Amino acid sequence: MGINKIAVIGLGYVGLPVAMAFAEKYRVIGFDLSNQRVNELRKGQDHTREADEIQLQLLYRSFHHNTQAAGLNFTNDPYELVTCNIYIIAVPTPVTKQNEPDLRLLEEASRSVGITLKENDLVIYESTVYPGCTEEIGVPILEKFSGLRFNKDFFCGYSPERINPGDKTRTITQIQKITSGSTPEAAKRVDELYASIITAGTYLAPSIKVAEAAKVIENTQRDINIAFVNELSKIFNLLSIDTHEVLKAAGTKWNFLPFQPGLVGGHCIGIDPYYLAHKAISVGYHPEIILSARKVNDSMGSYVADQVVKLMAKKQVFKPGAEVLVMGITFKENFSDVRNSKVVDIIHSLSEYHLKITIYDPWASPSAVKETYGLSNLTGEDFATKFAAIIIAVNHDCFQEMELSSLLVDNGIFYDVKGRLKNIRSDGKL
Repeated sequence: MGINKIAVIGLGYVGLPVAMAFAEKYRVIGFDLSNQRVNELRKGQDHTREADEIQLQLLYRSFHHNTQAAGLNFTNDPYELVTCNIYIIAVPTPVTKQNEPDLRLLEEASRSVGITLKENDLVIYESTVYPGCTEEIGVPILEKFSGLRFNKDFFCGYSPERINPGDKTRTITQIQKITSGSTPEAAKRVDELYASIITAGTYLAPSIKVAEAAKVIENTQRDINIAFVNELSKIFNLLSIDTHEVLKAAGTKWNFLPFQPGLVGGHCIGIDPYYLAHKAISVGYHPEIILSARKVNDSMGSYVADQVVKLMAKKQVFKPGAEVLVMGITFKENFSDVRNSKVVDIIHSLSEYHLKITIYDPWASPSAVKETYGLSNLTGEDFATKFAAIIIAVNHDCFQEMELSSLLVDNGIFYDVKGRLKNIRSDGKL
């Protein structure tokens, strides 16, 4: 089949690390529809802060310095992928406002690959999907736009992304990878490809559907467990018991799972259960536990807002127009992505009480916050007022070093959502 030349479709938080890992050993072309993203990466820059920019520049130079050497190039022209024989699709798979799978980017990526697909080429999907999606949605598009026949002229694999954005220790090569293929030969080819870069090893699943299902239940399991402790936090709050102390005590038993209450956003835990639920419903089963967990976790933003308002009223600092500082709007700590952040639910709920909200997050891009949520109240660190309440919604490390008490009015409250900030007293937490 010749030397592997790999195309990675989608250069976001998953695709770029995948492309860079393979580019250490193979010639790789990274494809993204965004001309701005492509130009940024060609300059050796990454606004997500996930890539080592020096390494990014070295890989780009290597690709152009020697036509036989490993390295990484970038393009938004799908016809430049025609020289590749392996295609890895790593585009986002979000949900709609109705919490139904939104596969438009995956379908577009499949079309882009289909127009350049050749005999014996291999297409590997990394995007999180429901069981059966690769063969039911992706393959027909590849066949239509290539004119080739599945499992005769071209082959497919599924190797779900296992990247923990913001984690500089457990990087892509340090996490065991599930692999699968549409035929035994294709599965072996996919497994050997990933095994060549994943130092933690690979696990070859018996089918694409098993690999798809394994991925989607990883995060569904976490969602259910977090929903359980979120519900516990509501119960114990009514009983005036510290949830974290209860969990610490229960954790002395060897088989107690150490989950913590919190906001469940992002592109995995808050999304994947809806993909599994969608597929379950399509075959006639209503998944009660999965959807109940989603309901609990999706309610936590408004719950936090209600608790903050009650505390403000108790300390007599609640009034229409009162100033509230929300610290953090990204969906997780020490990370720049604001998409599917549940902090926004807190902000919207507080706004219904006619409070004046200021957002502070040095990790977040003001333009991204404006574009994604229509919010323009992201501020710098020079605060011009004192606040009736400060909510630490995301525990960025940089918040640990800030002196916050001077920013509060008399009797103002702190609400530390996860209860992890060491340098403040906490009037409330989950």
